Amino acid sequence: MPKEPFNLPKADILVIDDTPENLNLLSAMLTEQGYKVRSVTKGSTGLRGANAVPPDLILLDVNMPEMNGYEVCQHLKASDRTREIPVIFISALGDVLDKVKAFAVGGVDYITKPFQLEEVLARIENHLTIWKLQQQLQAQNERLQQEISDRAKAEEKFTKVFRSSPNPIAIATISEARFIDVNPSFLKMSGYCLEEVIGDTVAELNLGKDAVAIAQTIQLLSDTGSLYNQEFEFSTKSGEVKTILLSIELIDLGGVQCALLIANDITERKRLENEFISLVSHELRTPLTSTMGALDLLGAGQLGTLTEQGQKVLSIATTNTERLIRLINDILDLERMKSVKIFMQKVKCNAADLLIMATETMQAMADKLQVQLIVQPLAIELWADPDRLLQTLTNLISNAIKFSEPGDTVWISATLAEHKVVGLGENDHSSTQSTPLPSFLLITIRDEGRGIPKDKLQLIFERFQQVDASDSRKKGGTGLGLAICRNIVQQHNGKIWVQSILGEGSTFYVLLPLAAF
Repeated sequence: MPKEPFNLPKADILVIDDTPENLNLLSAMLTEQGYKVRSVTKGSTGLRGANAVPPDLILLDVNMPEMNGYEVCQHLKASDRTREIPVIFISALGDVLDKVKAFAVGGVDYITKPFQLEEVLARIENHLTIWKLQQQLQAQNERLQQEISDRAKAEEKFTKVFRSSPNPIAIATISEARFIDVNPSFLKMSGYCLEEVIGDTVAELNLGKDAVAIAQTIQLLSDTGSLYNQEFEFSTKSGEVKTILLSIELIDLGGVQCALLIANDITERKRLENEFISLVSHELRTPLTSTMGALDLLGAGQLGTLTEQGQKVLSIATTNTERLIRLINDILDLERMKSVKIFMQKVKCNAADLLIMATETMQAMADKLQVQLIVQPLAIELWADPDRLLQTLTNLISNAIKFSEPGDTVWISATLAEHKVVGLGENDHSSTQSTPLPSFLLITIRDEGRGIPKDKLQLIFERFQQVDASDSRKKGGTGLGLAICRNIVQQHNGKIWVQSILGEGSTFYVLLPLAAF
C-alpha cells in the first residue's frame, strides 16, 4: 500500500491555562488549523515541558494557582533555552496595568477573555511569522559575523605574509596598472621608497624595457587569466637591470579588481646558468666532433667490416651523438640570440619562396611518416633574414609532422592581416591593444595531431619545455626549438603563438610585418 503523505505541523504551541474548558477549546481550534498543541493546567508543569522540548509559541493564562502567568513568563525569560519563545497572555483581566505588567515581564501580546477564535488565530500567525523572521535574521547575522571574522583573519594572515615575504610582491589596479601597495622586499629590489611607488603606474615608474609589456599583461588579466613564472627584465631606480620571474594573479580588494604581482629575482641564477651553458657547450663540442669523426670512419668500413650486430650498435651511437650535437648547437644558438651576439642579416625576400622551400625541405620526413603536406603560399615581399625564417618554418613544420599520425595532413598557409586586429594567443604577452595594425603577413601551420594541454600553452616557448617529458626520447627533440623560433620572430618585430584543442590538433601562428619599400 502506498504510504500516506506525512504532513508536518505548522508549529508547536504550548497552552498553559488552569481552566479545562479553555484548554479544550484552544486545543481543538489550533489542532484543526494544523498546529501541534500541548496543554497543561499548571505553570510549573508548563515550565518543565518548555525546557524539555521548547515550543514555537506559548499561550499563557494569568490567574493560576501556585504560580501565576507573570511568574511563569519571568522564569521563561530567565532561561537561555526558553528566552526567545514568544509568549501571548490570554486572561479575563482587562485592566491596562495588567497588560502593562504582561509586557514588562516579556510577553509579546495580550488577549482578553472572552476571545474571538479568529482574533487568536490571527495573532498567533502574526507572532509566529515575526518569530521565524527573527530566527532567520539571527542566523544570517551569525553567518555574517562568522564571515566577517573569517575575512578579518584571512586579511590579517595575508598582511603578515605580504609584509614578511622574501619575494617582492606588489598590488596594482587592473584598469590602470597603478600600484596601490608593495612589500618591503619589492622596495629593496627596486631601490625605491614607498612614497615613490604608491600611486604611480608600472609605465610611469620606469621599470625597464618590459614595463609596457607588464602593464598590458596586468590590464588584460581579466581576459587572459593568471600568469605564472614569465621572464621579464626589471630596471631598478639606480638603472641596474635585473631578470625576474613574474607571476600575476587576479584578486578582489573591496570590490575593485586588482593584480597581485609576485616576483622572483633570478639575475644571479641566470648569469651562472648562462656561463655554465656556454662553458659546457663549448667544452663538449670538441670531443663530440672527434667522436662523430670516429663513428664516420667505422661506418665507412675503413677500419674493417662490422657484423650486423656491430652495425646496429654503431647506428645507435651515431643517432645519439647527432642528437647531442643538435642539442649543443641549439643551446649555443639560443644563447647567442638572447645575448644579441647573432645579428639578423635582413634582405628583401619573398614569403612564397620561403614557405615552398620549407615545405620541400620537410617533404622527405613527411613521406617517411605518411603525413601529407599542403602549402598555400602568398607572394609578398618581406624585409627579413631568409635563413633564420626558414629555420623557424622548418622547425614548426617538423613539429607538426612529428606529432601527427600516419594519414594526417599538415596545412601551411599565408594570408595578409591588413589594418585589423589579429587575435594573439594566450602565451603572447606583448602588445595586444585593440588599435588598427599596419600590414602584416600571418603564417599558419596547422596539424591534426594530439594537441597541447591548456596549462602547457604558455610553457612550450620556454627553454627545455615539452608537452611530454618522453618527447625528447621518442621524437628526438631538444626542447629548445620553439624558444629559438620565438627569439627569431621577435627579432623580426613579429609575434608567435599557438592555439590548440587537445586531441584535435594545434595551429601555430607567425605574424611578421611587411617590408616598407
